[in-house]
Amino acid sequence: MSQTDRIPTIDLFPFININEVDQNDDQLDVKKKKIKEVINQACSEYGFFQIVNHGVPVGLMSRALDLSKKFFDFPDDEKLKFSPEPGAPLPAGYSRANPLVGQYERLLMFTPNSSFKNIYPDNPPEFREVLQEIFSHLTKTGSVVEAILNDCLNLPQNFLHEYNLDRNWDFMVNLAYQPPTETESSGLSEHQDSNCITFVLQDDVGGLEVLKEGKWIPVIPDKSSIIVNIGDAIQVLTTNKYKSATHRVVSQMGSRRRHSFAFFYNLQGDKWVEPLPQFTTDMGEEPKYRGFCYKDYQALRLRNKTHPPSRPEDFIDITHYAIPN
Repeated sequence: MSQTDRIPTIDLFPFININEVDQNDDQLDVKKKKIKEVINQACSEYGFFQIVNHGVPVGLMSRALDLSKKFFDFPDDEKLKFSPEPGAPLPAGYSRANPLVGQYERLLMFTPNSSFKNIYPDNPPEFREVLQEIFSHLTKTGSVVEAILNDCLNLPQNFLHEYNLDRNWDFMVNLAYQPPTETESSGLSEHQDSNCITFVLQDDVGGLEVLKEGKWIPVIPDKSSIIVNIGDAIQVLTTNKYKSATHRVVSQMGSRRRHSFAFFYNLQGDKWVEPLPQFTTDMGEEPKYRGFCYKDYQALRLRNKTHPPSRPEDFIDITHYAIPN
């Protein structure tokens, strides 16, 4: 695989480990500028990159993946004890995907302090503690990446932070993909995420791919890295300056079950999303998107029978939300 067929890997050490960085380093600003340039290019072209020295302990990531394997190895009747309860905006707890979407199981949780009820497995006994700890670390990493994107987009200081202040709607999904069989496919078909930023850690089975310049690029597993992708909300806010990443999961025949964690740095449900004036023209052109209430957009994606529509423009025939003018 050539360098052009890889997504960039970015070292966030200068942003994450502020107390350990030599603030007298004459090259510090140059290093930060270079990091922002690489992130800006990746987000402008296809919305995908990887980060290392991201603030999440590598040992914790490995522990979470090990516990994921233990949990999903339990019999169905044990896992079903932790099925979702009605009332939450998303199915917190254990569930299986619609077979039309993909052959996988999932365990979903909101932020530990959320007003929405989390349903934690009590076996493995340490799983709950590890889930809460990794959630906390990923929230902090999300705020750092959000601040970097804010600078890359030349937005006013802390604009994205203040716009997206409510962290109660963040959620994390632990996923276990079954290997395909001769009669059933597996993985997850191509799609984009509806939220702001998604962070993914995957085990060594791999299978995650991103669409870059019309070609599917595999994201090679690395136990120390976290994958970052831009979602629909950022694409709409920036009027396509930053792209909502098209990605999929492909499972190979004979492979082991794939385990991953996807952390969704989300938006508060009542948040109104529309193109920011900084990214629209005043040349008489119509805006590319009309505004929409985020929870309505998310609900429409979830209600789709086969698969969440790929992008805001896919709603053009079924709703007035999030469509191009």
